[in-house]
Order: sequence, then C-alpha cells, then structure tokens
Amino acid sequence: MASTEDIVRLVRDTLGAEQIVGAYLHGSAVLGGLRPHSDVDVLVVVRRATTAARRRALVEGLMAISGERAHGGPARPVELTVVVQSEVRPWRYPPYCEFQYGEWLREDYERGATPAPAPSPDLAPLLTMVLLGRAALVGPPPDEVLDPVPHDDLIRAIVAGVPELLAEVATDTRNVLLTLARIWTTLGTGAIHTKDAAADWALARLPAEHRPVLARARADYLGAEEGTWHEMLPQVRTHTAYVVAAIERLTRARAARGQ
Repeated sequence: MASTEDIVRLVRDTLGAEQIVGAYLHGSAVLGGLRPHSDVDVLVVVRRATTAARRRALVEGLMAISGERAHGGPARPVELTVVVQSEVRPWRYPPYCEFQYGEWLREDYERGATPAPAPSPDLAPLLTMVLLGRAALVGPPPDEVLDPVPHDDLIRAIVAGVPELLAEVATDTRNVLLTLARIWTTLGTGAIHTKDAAADWALARLPAEHRPVLARARADYLGAEEGTWHEMLPQVRTHTAYVVAAIERLTRARAARGQ
C-alpha cells in the first residue's frame, strides 16, 4: 500500500528536493480519518513550473503504487496535486494547477496521456482543506505557504463543478452522490465536511423517496455495502435532480443576498 512517505519520495526524486516548498495532506485524512474507499490526498507546492517529461515520470511512478492496478497488488488510491506557489499566492480565481493524478484518469494515463498545467476551480476547496488540516508532510505549516481562499470563491468553485459531476453519474456513481451531498452541505452550513458527515446532513433533509441511493452510497463509502449501481440508475438520476435543484436554490438565495 502506498504511504505518504512513498508519495513524497517519488515527488522528490522526480522533481528535485530543492523544488519542494511543502507537501500537505488533505481530504479524508484531515477531515475525520481515512475510510475504506478514501484516497490518500496530497498537495505539493513547488517553486517553479515542471516539464512534460517530469510530469509523465510522476504519472508512471504513481501508477505503480496507486489503486487496484498498482504493480505490487491492490493499494489505496492516491490523488496527488502539484501547484506552483506563485500561481496560487497571491490568491486569484480560478487558481492554476500544475499537475494532478487521480485513479479516475488511469485509463487516459495508460494510453499515454500526461496531465498538463491548466486553470482549476477545484483547487479552491482543496486548498481550503489543506489550510484547515494543517497536516504538513514536508515544509512549514500551510498558512505560511498558501493564502486563504475567500469563501465566495470556494462556493463559486464547488458550484462550477456540478455539471462535470453529473456527466459522471453512471460511471462513478458513489462518488458523484457523495460529492453532491458535500456541495449541498457546504452551501447550507458554510463548512466543508467529510463525505459521510455530509451524507448524514443531506439524508436528514431529503424526502423519503430520495434517501435510499444516498444511504447506499454512504454505506459503500464506509465499507458496509458494495455492489453495482446499474439497476439503481433511474433512482440515482431522480435523486441527483432533486439535490441539484436544492443546490441551485441555495445558490440563487446567496446571490439575492449579495453574497
């Protein structure tokens, strides 16, 4: 199983130790503990832009240690994000991502794709979690390296990601359901919660007919239930339509208040 030491060592060996400003845990590891299906989420802040060759070397190294198809056998999936410090500090929206690896992109990587630097609104919640977690693997505390993300930009970023999530509802059902619940919860409470805690918040507010699929996704995430989603997809789509409508109502209400 990939450890944070393995991930940091790979980044050091590939990009050079002198390039690393800091490396930080985020996600489930800092929001309440890893669950059976949680990724190991790591952000690395570097001094300068990378090259395509080094980004490809990172991909090759990560495919060897991450996920079901790791070379040494199934391992916990890794999500590695790299940012150049000058691209995120001082803060501006959308922030710029230098590199990102996640198992949901493995098929592209195996075909030879290499992540390219690009604007990434998704960095807003990611950096917010890094700053909240204060879990440095290398370097100083994150608030000495990163600027805080304005709350309006956090909200703008998570709402902007909804269409992309809906496009993946049939292929990544569990994570889409839990992420939509998390977006709804953040809009409703102003805070970022773990996926299972966000599901609890949402389940308490859903009509009875829309609860089963989210309850199933939560149980699957916690390792209590697993299986295919194919026969539940009609219910999933009805559920997601309800949650997206709730997200849109809260977004409109914020806009009406001038937030």
